[in-house]
Amino acid sequence: MDYKNRISDEELNRKLSASGAVLIRGAKACGKTESAKQLANSVFHLDRDEQAQLLFDTAPKRLLLGDTPRLIDEWQVIPKLWDHIRHEVDDRKKNAQFILTGSAHPEESAKMHSGAGRFTIVDMRTMSWQELGLSTGLVKLSDLFEGKPIEIQDDRTELELIVDQIIKGGFPSLINSNVRQAMDVNRAYVELLAEVDMSRVSDTRRDPQKIRSLLKSLARNTSTLVDNAVIGKDIKAHESVGLSRPTLYDYLDTLHRLMILEDQPAWSTHIRSSYTLRNSPKRHFTDVSLAVAVLGANQQLLLNDLNFTGFLFESMVVHDLRVYGQANDAKVYHYRDSSGLEVDSIVQKYNGDWSAFEIKLGTGQIEEAAENLLRFAQLVDTEKSGKPKSLNIITGTGMSYTRKDGVNVIALASLGA
Repeated sequence: MDYKNRISDEELNRKLSASGAVLIRGAKACGKTESAKQLANSVFHLDRDEQAQLLFDTAPKRLLLGDTPRLIDEWQVIPKLWDHIRHEVDDRKKNAQFILTGSAHPEESAKMHSGAGRFTIVDMRTMSWQELGLSTGLVKLSDLFEGKPIEIQDDRTELELIVDQIIKGGFPSLINSNVRQAMDVNRAYVELLAEVDMSRVSDTRRDPQKIRSLLKSLARNTSTLVDNAVIGKDIKAHESVGLSRPTLYDYLDTLHRLMILEDQPAWSTHIRSSYTLRNSPKRHFTDVSLAVAVLGANQQLLLNDLNFTGFLFESMVVHDLRVYGQANDAKVYHYRDSSGLEVDSIVQKYNGDWSAFEIKLGTGQIEEAAENLLRFAQLVDTEKSGKPKSLNIITGTGMSYTRKDGVNVIALASLGA
């Protein structure tokens, strides 16, 4: 299969040119290795070579010999290699020497020195709608940050296609797969996660049945604000196997280290009100298809429960906003205060500029969402936080245009970086 360009390619190229080594982080099968291979001139797969540990123990420098940039794939298999690469970068005094890929964060107990000044980092996710060719990308996030109005785009998408894509997800290997094939592959992904991958982290045996119980609870609570205590209660209410508090915390930490979960943090801002801001994160799988796979859901189930499908759609959109946001030096947050006022996503650039997004599967809630955004914009203390660059509603089945009140309505099939 020919390589399909990724939005993060430009960032990877830029950072590799500016530093001795680049670390690409992301969940297994999100496309890290293939992106790295587009720039690498030699490759060593630590997870495939049975002699890798022996070679490291006897002559570690030999692992680093090869044409540059040299790709070290799944570097976390031998965490101590990090410091050897750090020293090698110091000795060579050249940029673009190494690309490291990793699908798990190493043990906190692994004694590693900071790579500051030597390493740069690129976070990689599964493919967005623009990368998959499902979005025209004509409504650019970069333009929204400049406050540009939207020229009308008729990129309406059928609900059935949206549901199919929620099930398929954005793993590059599934681009040419049909929905049934993707369901089988994604279910195998979560089974192997429970049976194998979770126990490989720190070589600690973790109960697959308890892992499945936790994953199901997280899937049921996709795109919601639930703390660990609520997750524990949900598991107790719905699953046959419960988790103690220490086990729950350990399993959640491991899922984050494997980059299977990516929480959406609360936005810290200043408001003209006595309301308090909620600081709990929203829960998301790294790809929404994993939530579907965990629950064993299919098209008919999702079409029959559009309320739950709306939460899954929100998670898919947040994923894409993260991909587009990263290309614009921005991160994705959410807002909720003690009055119950909630905004699905706040995208904020490193310079402080921000835009707000409500996410709605259909077009029936556009008026309510617009009113919510305008009320929220009045509440924010703009002297301290600045005015929003844009207020936006992302929909699945609607068109893209700017309303008379200035709120943008954007079809996911139009949105891009």
